[in-house]
Amino acid sequence: MNYREHLEKNGGVLRFDPIFIPRQFGDAGRRLRIHPDDYYAYGVKRGSVKERWFSSVIAANNGPLAEQDEGMSRVNTGKDRSERVYFKDFVDALGAELIGKKLYDKYGTWPMYSKFYDYTGPLFFHLHLDFESAARVGRIGKPEAYYYPPQYNNYPGKFPHTYFGFDPDTTKEQVRERLLKYESGDNRITELSRAFRIELGTGWYTPPGVLHAPGSYLTYEPQWNSDVNSVYENITDGEIYDYKFLCENCPEDKMRDIDYIMSLMDWDANVDPHYKKTYFRPPVTLEENEDYVQKQVAYGNDYIAARELTVFPGKTVTVKDGFAYGLIITQGFGKLGSYDCSTACMLRVGGVSQDEFFVSEKTATEGLTITNKSDSEPLVMLKHYPAYSDPAAIVMGK
Repeated sequence: MNYREHLEKNGGVLRFDPIFIPRQFGDAGRRLRIHPDDYYAYGVKRGSVKERWFSSVIAANNGPLAEQDEGMSRVNTGKDRSERVYFKDFVDALGAELIGKKLYDKYGTWPMYSKFYDYTGPLFFHLHLDFESAARVGRIGKPEAYYYPPQYNNYPGKFPHTYFGFDPDTTKEQVRERLLKYESGDNRITELSRAFRIELGTGWYTPPGVLHAPGSYLTYEPQWNSDVNSVYENITDGEIYDYKFLCENCPEDKMRDIDYIMSLMDWDANVDPHYKKTYFRPPVTLEENEDYVQKQVAYGNDYIAARELTVFPGKTVTVKDGFAYGLIITQGFGKLGSYDCSTACMLRVGGVSQDEFFVSEKTATEGLTITNKSDSEPLVMLKHYPAYSDPAAIVMGK
């Protein structure tokens, strides 16, 4: 495979095939726009399909039945699809030429990915490890952001609220008491938390160490290249979670150490009395004219960022972002560089689509030309990228 030739032939843009992830827990929200027959495409033992991953160079930490490459993005080369060509192959082969020198020199790879997360009920109350705690088990920390795209949320699910942290009056001893009940009965730990009703077209930033129980809207989640958590809630929506969910990312000699497990929390962030003011992320308009509008939808942290671009009906625009990014089309159809692009209506697991791409730094800096071929509907896309590529996204909101 000549990676450089393929990238240059397609104007610095890669087209991806859709990648879906099954999970054994929870119920699928069925908003991923895949064929109804395919929600159990991986077999009933794997659970239903609940996630779609974008621009990923890593495999999912998804149990012993998962294929080794599950979660890794694949490039559509237009050739025999039985030969899997991974996004990671392009990053490894082209490095700075694809993702930019600044980013490649700092991380040596594409350091983040994004996903659609789609459950019909709430997820368990859990945290993601920070970088120091994750390093103790040979992993890396996981900051993440949320955005709720209206186009993918035709219904709200069973619990359209998200718990974040704890009520500011909560004490560590109260949390400890709930964790000690993990194997004896329902610990009802979210009684100590606070829930916020989800607002479509907005989002949040969730730093490592903050307890959260995501609500039941489909969520666009830019996040770091990691999948490390500790589940503090043992019964969620009638489903029981074994003690291993609490301690699976702890050193072996700390798995029964409740004080160590509690040390995974960022306590001050969890009890922030102004949590919404600190971490809520309403969209911020960056550019707006008669042809398009671009908004920042994930920002205010050192790791992950995202933008939403809307091209109005019948318009052709050239947009310069200055950094490499992955993207997913959420509404409309048209042209993206040399590619036809269109929103997915019904996908097949293992099939192809025209809605997911990656734009190299060179093309993003010189400008990507986009045409909306509809005379009535906007062409909308979400762009995900490391915040380090865009210093403005780091300081914004702080």
